[in-house]
Amino acid sequence: MHRRRFDRRTILKAAAGGAFLLLSGNAIPREASAGIVPPGPRGKLSLYHTHTGERLSVAYRDVRGRYDPGAVSALNRILRCHYTGEIAEIDLRVIDFIESVERNLGGGKEIHVVSGYRSPEYNAKLLREGRGVARNSLHLQGKAIDLRIPGIRLDSLREAALRLREGGVGYYPGSGFVHIDSGRFRVW
Repeated sequence: MHRRRFDRRTILKAAAGGAFLLLSGNAIPREASAGIVPPGPRGKLSLYHTHTGERLSVAYRDVRGRYDPGAVSALNRILRCHYTGEIAEIDLRVIDFIESVERNLGGGKEIHVVSGYRSPEYNAKLLREGRGVARNSLHLQGKAIDLRIPGIRLDSLREAALRLREGGVGYYPGSGFVHIDSGRFRVW
């Protein structure tokens, strides 16, 4: 029986070959083999806020994945509380989550935002009205966005978000939106 010798040179050659495959793009990421578009530096979104009527198309990350402060500021503004006008810092993880969902649905789509940041005043109003919002909603922390995408069925939007397993995904077909947040992965 022939025994293979694993000396330093053999190990280095194997490591170099693996690195070459990874860097050349010939390796298949787990997400791609599961039919999921892997995260990347694209960082582009088109948003329409259903309450304010505002639109924003923005590249919020460059080709190296670095965030553009001006674009992030514009995202914070369009995702502000539509009731009070209060602007908060939106968690970039929820922005990236939404961008990944949109890319996995084919890309190039305008996302309709039903709710982004929610001020404490507005959240309290919704609670008083019995609107079924959480007392400590992640919307209050800028970590949640309720959305829909015209031309995409809500159940398809929900499934695309669930496949990524990035954060919370709530399904509200009666209200016509899907809730996506940057909290721990959970489903309702």
